[in-house]
Amino acid sequence: MMTDPIADMLTRIRNANAIQKPTVGMPASRMRVGIAEVLKKEGFIESYKVTEGKPTSSLDIVLKYSDEGEKVIRRIDRISKPGCRTYSQVGDLKPVLRGQGIQILSTPKGVISDREAIKLSVGGEVLALVY
Repeated sequence: MMTDPIADMLTRIRNANAIQKPTVGMPASRMRVGIAEVLKKEGFIESYKVTEGKPTSSLDIVLKYSDEGEKVIRRIDRISKPGCRTYSQVGDLKPVLRGQGIQILSTPKGVISDREAIKLSVGGEVLALVY
């Protein structure tokens, strides 16, 4: 039984990125698809695809690398954990690595990046840090 599906997703991405695997697959959920959408919008992954299936759908993520083979995702960490939730107000959101990285938040407006949260003036639970 998996206790933290978001940490599982981030670990799968981290492990596939470490060996420069082109794609990574995992079971799909609305939260995972939301995180994949944020990573795609911010340019950290090429694309993602949800494949319907029985009993569960699967999420396939195509990782992104530079022309020289350099990894686009240098670090991806879980911030808010099931045992210790971390929340942030919109005024507390600061740029990650002078704007080169992002924080992924779960807000009342959905799963969004810190840049979008500042534009929408909304805070929420800080799920992950990516740079």
